[in-house]
Amino acid sequence: MKTQTRDTQQADTTWTHEHSAGLYGITEWGGKYFAVSPKGEVIVRAPVGDNRLEEVSLMEIVGALAERDLTMPVLIRLENLVDARVRSLNESFADAMRAAGYRGEFRGAFPVKVNQQSHVVQEIARFGEHYHHGLEVGSKAELLVALSVIRDRESVIVCNGYKDAEFIDLGLQAVVLGYKCFFVLENPDEIELIVKRSAQMGVEPLIGARLKLSTKVEGHWSKDSGERSLFGLTANQLVDVVDKMKQAGLLHCFRLLHFHLGSQIPNIRNIRTGLLEACRYYIALINEGAPLGYLDIGGGLAVDYDGTSSTSGYSRNYNIKEYCVDIVEAIQESFDQYDIPHPTIISESGRATVAHTAVLLFNILDVTRFEPRAIPDSLPEDAPESVVNLRDVIAGISPATLQECYHDIVHYRDQAQELFAQGEIDLRLRAVADDLYLAGLKKIAAIIPTLKRVPSELETLADRLADIYYGNFSVFQSLPDSWAINQIFPIMPIHRLCEEPTRQAVIADITCDCDGKLDNFTLMDGYSNTIPLHPFNPDDEYYIGVFLVGAYQETLGDLHNLFGDTNIASIRVNEDRSFDVVHEFHGDSISDVLSYVEYEPHTLLQEFRRKAEAAVKEGRINVAERQRMLGLFAESLRGYTYFEK
Repeated sequence: MKTQTRDTQQADTTWTHEHSAGLYGITEWGGKYFAVSPKGEVIVRAPVGDNRLEEVSLMEIVGALAERDLTMPVLIRLENLVDARVRSLNESFADAMRAAGYRGEFRGAFPVKVNQQSHVVQEIARFGEHYHHGLEVGSKAELLVALSVIRDRESVIVCNGYKDAEFIDLGLQAVVLGYKCFFVLENPDEIELIVKRSAQMGVEPLIGARLKLSTKVEGHWSKDSGERSLFGLTANQLVDVVDKMKQAGLLHCFRLLHFHLGSQIPNIRNIRTGLLEACRYYIALINEGAPLGYLDIGGGLAVDYDGTSSTSGYSRNYNIKEYCVDIVEAIQESFDQYDIPHPTIISESGRATVAHTAVLLFNILDVTRFEPRAIPDSLPEDAPESVVNLRDVIAGISPATLQECYHDIVHYRDQAQELFAQGEIDLRLRAVADDLYLAGLKKIAAIIPTLKRVPSELETLADRLADIYYGNFSVFQSLPDSWAINQIFPIMPIHRLCEEPTRQAVIADITCDCDGKLDNFTLMDGYSNTIPLHPFNPDDEYYIGVFLVGAYQETLGDLHNLFGDTNIASIRVNEDRSFDVVHEFHGDSISDVLSYVEYEPHTLLQEFRRKAEAAVKEGRINVAERQRMLGLFAESLRGYTYFEK
C-alpha cells in the first residue's frame, strides 16, 4: 500500500474544491453521479426526466434527515440511480445489438442476493418493466419475492441454486401463470426431480443448465472460476443430462444455457474468452437437438471502486458499452458461421446495477492523535541515561543521519519501557520517554518526503503516526466486505472540501474490535493505508461518506456488538432540484437486536425491576431513584444502537 507522506501540518490557503475532487478521485470512481461542488460539498448528480442530471448536496439531504430524526449513521438509497443503472444496462445492450445487426433480444435478471431489500428489488421490478427486466433467484424465499413483484410476463425469472420439490412446484406454478421461469441445473441429479414434479403437475418446465467452464478469470474471485469452480456441470455431466431429458421426452424444454465466471471481473479479455467457450457448448447442444434460444452470461460486470480503470481487483479495464459490444459481437461471430439463430442474451449483472445507488454516512465522534506533548526544557535529575540519550538523538536528526537516528530512537525508547516494567522509573518519566519518541518520529517523518530513496523500514512510518478518527458506525454491520475480503470502497468527507485536509488518519468504528477499522483507501496517488481528513472540532459535526456500497453490504451485515441496522432513507431527486424522502426507516432499537439473539426485552426489564426493588429494600436507593433507573433502562431498550448525542 502506498502511504501519503506530504507535510500535513500546514493547510494550503489556495486549496479549492477541485483539489479535493482530485485528491479523493471522485471524478473517476463517481463517474457522472458524484462530484464536489464549489461550496466544498459532495453532490449527487441524479438523472431525472429525459435523463438530465440534477444536482443535490449530500449535506442538504443530511439536514432534511435530521429534521425527521434520522440521525447518524444513515444509509442513503438514491432511487434515481437505481433507475439509471437499469436503463444503462438495457440501453447499452440495445445499442450494441442495433449496431451489429444482432437478431436476438436482451433480458436483464437482477440477482436478488446482491441486495434483497424490498424497496430496491421493487424499484428494479417497477422501473425495469419497461425493459422486461427480471430477477435471478437462488432460494425459495427469493423465488417468492420474484413471484410477487414481477408483473411483466416477458421478464425472465432465473432459478439458480439447489432446488427441492417445493422450489420446483413454485416455479412450475409460475410457468402455468405464463411467466418465463427457468430451472437452471446446478448438478445432474436435479433433472430427475424436475422431470418427476413436472409429470405429476402436468406442466412442461423451462429447463436450463449451468456450465462449468475451463476459463479462469482475474480478480478477487479468480478461485471461483475454472474447472474447480463450485457450481455447474462438466461436459460429461451435461451429456448425461441431455440423455435423461431425451429419455423423458423433455429435450424440447431445454431452453437456456448458463455460465458464471465470477463476480467483479476486471479484465474484458477474460469475459470474451469465457463467452467463446460457452458458445461452443451452445453450438454442440444445438447439434444434440436441444432448441435452446437463451444464453445466460451470468454476472461479473465490474464496478470501478478505485477509479483506476485498470485490471486491479477493485476496478475494470472496460466500460459498460464495451462490455455489451464485446458480448454481442462474440456471440454473433460464433453463431453466424453455423447459421444458428441469435439467442436472447440474459445478464445477471447485480453489482453494477446497485453499487452506485447507496451511500453510508456517519459522523466522527473523537480523534486520537499520536503527537508528543510539549517537551520539557530540562529533564528531571533522576532521568535515566536512555531518556537523556533520546533527547540528544532528536537534536541530531538530519537527512544524512535519518536511518541511524531512527534505530537509536527505537532502541532508547525500548530501554525506557523495560526500566518502567522493572519498576526503576515512574509513570511520569515513562510518559516523557514516549513524548520524546514521538517527537523524534515526527521529525523523521517530516524529512522523508525530501529523500530520493526511502529506507524500507521507514516507508510505513506515516502509518504509525496517523490519527485515529472514531466513526459512529460498525464495519461489521454496514461494510462487512471491507473486513472480510479487504474490499476497497471510496471514502471521503462530504463537506469542508474547500479546505485542505491536513491530517492523515485511519478510521475506527465503535465496536471495540481491533478489526473494526478502515485502513485501506483509494486516493489520487493510488492505494493508501491512511486518508487525509480535516482537523476535528468536537463542537462541529464532521461527516464521512462511504460510496458504492449498494451491492451485498446490507445483506451481509451482522450484529457484532449488537449494533443493528442503521437508519435508512430512500431519496428521489425531482426535476426542479428538490428531493423527496420517499421511504424512511428508523434503524434497529436495542430491543430489536436483543430479540434477534433470543433475549426477551420485557423479561430483561422485569429482571432489572426486581434488582432495583431489592436495592430499595436494602436501603441502597430510594423509590424516586428506582423510578429513574427503570425509566432509563426502558428508554434505552427503545433507543438506537449507535452513539446518540
